[in-house]
Amino acid sequence: MVSRKMTTRRYLIAGIFTLIPLWITWLVLRFLFNLLTAVGRPAIQWIADRCEERGYAGLEAVLKSPLFTSILAIVLVVVAIYLVGWFTTVVIGRRILHFFESILARIPLVSSVYGSVKKLVTVLQEKPGGGLQRVVLIDFPSPEMKTVGLVTRVLKDSVSGRDLAAVYVPTTPNPTSGYLEIVPLERVTSTNWTMDEAMAFIISGGAVAPESMNYDHSVTPDPESNP
Repeated sequence: MVSRKMTTRRYLIAGIFTLIPLWITWLVLRFLFNLLTAVGRPAIQWIADRCEERGYAGLEAVLKSPLFTSILAIVLVVVAIYLVGWFTTVVIGRRILHFFESILARIPLVSSVYGSVKKLVTVLQEKPGGGLQRVVLIDFPSPEMKTVGLVTRVLKDSVSGRDLAAVYVPTTPNPTSGYLEIVPLERVTSTNWTMDEAMAFIISGGAVAPESMNYDHSVTPDPESNP
């Protein structure tokens, strides 16, 4: 009887651990699917209305099919993102983007949000100063524990001249929320992880990670980096 209970418990635990990653993956994919569909659906509706005006009833019915609408909406959004990326790499595209950004800069609230997000994205693509790598470890939430953080910039204390690092600490499994910590440079530990490795580590709750990390070595000056 005891053996049967242990077997049942083992199977239940195995089932739970099998379903959890599938469930989280489904939540992420469903979120992306719904987001892309919502963005692209107005364009599909506009096309369907034009087909109705021209008497293409059969094509209109296909376009208004929920499954077809969702798939086509996602395809249109992905293609649009690709075209925007290509357009911003050519000269005229950069000029138009600069003009658009100059308009946003004149709108008080929008300029703050857009400027901050763009600066963050730009910063995360560059190597920080002070001999740091982008992915670091800091003491958080207590000196006895460490967590993975992303250095956004290096500051200097106006009184003591001490170097400080602004570190964004993403949360698990949603890295879009987190904490911003100001940490003395000597208490930051640089890692050799890439951004992709850090994101995989955070989203998976530590299950997906490189085999090693420099946990105990604090930051050392990098002669090739700019302070």
